[in-house]
Amino acid sequence: DMMQDVLIKLTKNIKKLTVTALFCALAFLMTFVFRFKVGFLTFDFKDAVISVLSLLYGPVYGVISACVVAFLELISVSDTGMYGLIMNIISSATFALACGTVYKFKRTFSGAIISVVTAVVTVTAVMMVANIFITPFYMGVGRGDVIALIPTMLLPFNLAKAIINATSLLLIYKPVTSALKRTGLVINDGGKKFEFSKKTLIMSIVSVIILALAVAFVIFKLGGSFSFLK
Repeated sequence: DMMQDVLIKLTKNIKKLTVTALFCALAFLMTFVFRFKVGFLTFDFKDAVISVLSLLYGPVYGVISACVVAFLELISVSDTGMYGLIMNIISSATFALACGTVYKFKRTFSGAIISVVTAVVTVTAVMMVANIFITPFYMGVGRGDVIALIPTMLLPFNLAKAIINATSLLLIYKPVTSALKRTGLVINDGGKKFEFSKKTLIMSIVSVIILALAVAFVIFKLGGSFSFLK
């Protein structure tokens, strides 16, 4: 009856809010558990965590969560003020939006690959534009000085950051969502239970290799540093 339908819908919404709050908390935790730093640029694994929501519930959940986590970072661990808030929102929201939009229309193994590749390309391009127009105000330099940093610092940094988050997302999405389905927090859509098939295993191995290479590039080529629990 109508009351039962209302209760079912309410239960679904409560579960969605619970999972969303859980992942926002985990993404926020990533901002000071693991952190990479290259010059004045920093990044962590929060975009991968936020984008789990984007793939699970759609891009709107990912974008809203990106804004919430960026604000929490602003009032806690951030040392870049409003500049950091704006750049964090642009970066995380773009990544989550690109992932979630593609995957929404192609919820398959290949769709997941296409979604993260799209996210990598999109967020890298968007961050180049954002750096050109916003970074001069933060650094107190001319736009030409920032543009000069694109090939040596800004482009490789943002590309490596996007690749690290994309490969991390590919590694955690299915295991994490399958675990949530077993707890009942996420409704089982009738799909196959997660297991390491041949193609999943290959994808995981390739993702780990690419992730390791991207991390090595940030640390050794870009002269970055890595901090844990700091």
